[in-house]
Amino acid sequence: MDVSDLSLAPKFIEHFEGLGIESLYPPQAAAVEAGITRGDRVVAAMPTASGKTLVAQLAMLSADGPALYVVPLRALATEKYETFSELPDVSVGIATGDYDAENESFDEDDIVVATSEKVDSAIRNGASWVEAIACVVVDEVHLLNARGRGPTLEVTLAKLRRLVPDQQLVALSATVGNAAEIADWLDAELVRSTWRPIDLRTGVYDDGTVTFDDGGRRTIDPGDDPPTTAMVADVIDDGGQALVFVNSRREAETFARSLGAREFRTAPDVATGIREGATTSTGRALAEAAEGGVGFHHAGLRAEHRSIVEQAFRERDLAVLCATPTLAAGVNVPARRVIVRDHERFTGEGYEPLPVLEVHQMFGRAGRPGLDPYGEAMLVATGVDAAELRERYIGAEPERVESKLDSREALRTHVLATLAGGFAENRSELDDLLSSTFFAHQRDPSELTDLVDEVLSYLDATGMVRRNDGLSATDLGRLVSRVYVDPLTGAAVVEALGTAAAMDRVTTLTVLEIICDTEDMSTQYVRTEEAGRLSEFAMRNAEQFTKPVHDFEGNFQSWLATVKTARILDDWIAGVDPADLDERYGVAPGDVRRLAERAEWLLSATEVIAEHLSDGTGTHRPTDPDSDVEYDTVLERLQETRAALLDVTAE
Repeated sequence: MDVSDLSLAPKFIEHFEGLGIESLYPPQAAAVEAGITRGDRVVAAMPTASGKTLVAQLAMLSADGPALYVVPLRALATEKYETFSELPDVSVGIATGDYDAENESFDEDDIVVATSEKVDSAIRNGASWVEAIACVVVDEVHLLNARGRGPTLEVTLAKLRRLVPDQQLVALSATVGNAAEIADWLDAELVRSTWRPIDLRTGVYDDGTVTFDDGGRRTIDPGDDPPTTAMVADVIDDGGQALVFVNSRREAETFARSLGAREFRTAPDVATGIREGATTSTGRALAEAAEGGVGFHHAGLRAEHRSIVEQAFRERDLAVLCATPTLAAGVNVPARRVIVRDHERFTGEGYEPLPVLEVHQMFGRAGRPGLDPYGEAMLVATGVDAAELRERYIGAEPERVESKLDSREALRTHVLATLAGGFAENRSELDDLLSSTFFAHQRDPSELTDLVDEVLSYLDATGMVRRNDGLSATDLGRLVSRVYVDPLTGAAVVEALGTAAAMDRVTTLTVLEIICDTEDMSTQYVRTEEAGRLSEFAMRNAEQFTKPVHDFEGNFQSWLATVKTARILDDWIAGVDPADLDERYGVAPGDVRRLAERAEWLLSATEVIAEHLSDGTGTHRPTDPDSDVEYDTVLERLQETRAALLDVTAE
């Protein structure tokens, strides 16, 4: 099927042909035949590099109205935004920022790229642009299986189907074991293909030989080198690039530096670009590795350094990229050879094998159309049984995608949002919405009954829901839902604000402790050698904390992580150099930036809740209604801290 045969405006046909896309790949043609250009619902399970982005564009450009492209990660949102912005005469918006930005509007955009959390937030806030969407494309739909973001995607899709019943839905995934079940849930046609534009061989390296899935073998004599180093050198000697997956940030950095010392390919310009913005040991290590043509990639890197590394690898300036598995979640960095060196992950209680789905996501990065004659993906069997590794991953079906909605965290958030958003006014209507979820499609929805009862009791006890003749969110409940925090966070903030309002001294550290001691803040791990110093600091500054330090009840070690995180942010606001933060707390620049972004959101949410409590309209107050609690000082400190944080983060 040729692009010129499609029922698209001539300007779009010209655009795609200008990119060298004159005919469709077989999976793309199958998606067209299934109805993506006719407004039909389609689930497309297609390998990486087989053209899912074009499938999405064909659906969105054929839709009778605006389109929404839903992604799991900000980095992927930026990548897709840039791709879609190249379409002629198409206005593209991107929504990945503050969850509760009320005045944000995309009414004039033809395509909106957004994370699932942002779409959920827009629905909660009654954004007008959501109901105008004619076509929704969900990328990486297998992430319904993710415990963190899966329930949000699931409930958001259920609500979108209620808001706009005739809305077109196109769901995309490279690796999903039960695609037919997802298609059935979404009332969609399934397009499933294993076709790739570049042949991919997968295999296991063991004792100098790679045995592939097609029975072929490749000898790679390591000599005196570690096996993975020899595998990297082998593909570089053949003119290709290597993408190596390891299980931790430290391993990514360590292995990249050892490979960089080999100078497989020098990249002085890349190193200079990194070094100009390198203020920490992590940045300097990255620049050093890049000198030898090697990069590393993990969540601790500054955003600009991640961008430099990704671009340099795509342009072949870097020969090798060492990464943690997070890179496999959709960022476009293919290589001729993918090496999965580490296939276990530490869970806190021990090491567990990586899921098949995740390993196949890594495999999918092998082979770059137009540059590589083939793609190879290899597991390294050093220290483990090669036959067992082969049986577990090579040719194996990915795990079934299963709903993770049956958790207190997910349900208390989404039950409150459902009531606050007017999707249900009684238990019957709430159950009706839950019956349209992926969970209900896979299992008996009555399995949620006891958990929903428990969640409703909690929301009632914290003053966020009323259970009289029906069910309704209180003013506080609607507020907590609107600012997009976990109800557990909302309740903790209400209590802490009441304590702070009665304190003699409220400082920046006070309000940072309030937000860091919540369910929504990712606190920093306290190393053994830090615990004593942090305890002493807490004792010396006890009057600034809302928790009774000298008579502590609960998990003191967990609260020390709160104190550490608050101190990092306090120092960041005070202008402490990232290198010093790294030395003091062992926190990488990228992590500091993410902490600051999350803190800004939580400060904003806490400020809104404090304003609600201060004007006397709160339905749940943490103190005696007759007391003279003053929130003005706390509000002022919240506003000052947030403004200072924004100033520093913007620099």
